[in-house]
Amino acid sequence: MKPLPTLVAALFGLALPLLHAVAQDHHQHEAASTATAPVPATRYQPDTPLRAGMRTVHQAVAELAHAEMGHMGAAMTRDRASTIEDAVVEMFANCKLEPTPDAALHGILMPLLSAAQALKANPADTAQVARMHDAIAAYPRYFDDPGWDAPPADGGP
Repeated sequence: MKPLPTLVAALFGLALPLLHAVAQDHHQHEAASTATAPVPATRYQPDTPLRAGMRTVHQAVAELAHAEMGHMGAAMTRDRASTIEDAVVEMFANCKLEPTPDAALHGILMPLLSAAQALKANPADTAQVARMHDAIAAYPRYFDDPGWDAPPADGGP
């Protein structure tokens, strides 16, 4: 019998593609992206799961600067990409926003998820980190998240 953490990790690994597909299918009618979604006159209020998830993503993307400079190995790069992937899945599962801010959020999260999956598959493709930077740069344009401007903690590799 497998230990419980191994079993949970295996089940989560099997569920991740399904969650991604469900998120895409569920919001297919909201195909708005941050490139086409108008920036609101008054920024949206993020809920607690969104603030927490974006802090996790912000930290991991900041740490990936080491990968961009060639100072982070493949295993650590995959680890940070997995952290981003997990945070995005958590936000999809737990954020409860009205439809308009939800559509704007999905325009941020889908590119993050795509870039994280691509980087995890090929840790040498550090162009994905630039895609992640672009995606999180849109967050403060759409969401009024106090403390977002604070730099992430230097957790380095």
